[in-house]
Amino acid sequence: MSRNSSAVGPNDDGPGQDPPGFELPLRLLMAFRVLIDEVHAELARQGHPDLRPMHGFVFQAIGPYGTTAVELGRLLGVSKQAAGKTIDGLERLGYVERGVDPNDARRKVVRLTARGVDSLARSAAIFEDLRAKWAQTLGVERLRALEEDLRTMTPGDSFHFDMPAWFGGG
Repeated sequence: MSRNSSAVGPNDDGPGQDPPGFELPLRLLMAFRVLIDEVHAELARQGHPDLRPMHGFVFQAIGPYGTTAVELGRLLGVSKQAAGKTIDGLERLGYVERGVDPNDARRKVVRLTARGVDSLARSAAIFEDLRAKWAQTLGVERLRALEEDLRTMTPGDSFHFDMPAWFGGG
C-alpha cells in the first residue's frame, strides 16, 4: 500500500500502476471545470460577464420554447421559489423574460431574450473552439475515443439539468 493510498493526492505507486479509484471522478470534474471556466472567461470577454455556470443549465432547461417556473424548478431539481429567484436575477440581467403562454393565458412562461440566445450561440462556438484545442493536444482520434467512451459509460442521450442542485445538495 502506498503512503497516499487513503489520501487525496498524487499516486506514487510507480509507473504502470493504476491510479486510485477516486482519481477518475476528480479528473472528470477537473476537466469539466477547466472547460466551463474557459467558456465563461471568453463569454465575459465577449460581453457576457455576469453569466455563471448555473446559468447554462437554466438556459438549456428553458429551451427554445420557454417553460414555467414550476417546470424549470423540476428540471433543475430546485423549488419553484428557487427557480423564481434565478429567473428574477436573469431577468434583471436581460437574459430571460416572462410572458403569457399564447395557448393558455393563465400560464406564465419564461423565455430567453435575444441576449440569452446570443450567449448560448457564443458559448456553443466557444465550446467548438475548446474541443478543437483538445483535439490538437490529444489528437483527433484520441478525443473521439474519449468522447465515445464517455457515451458508453453515461446514460443515453438525455442530459440532466439538475446537476448544480445535485452537487450542491440544494
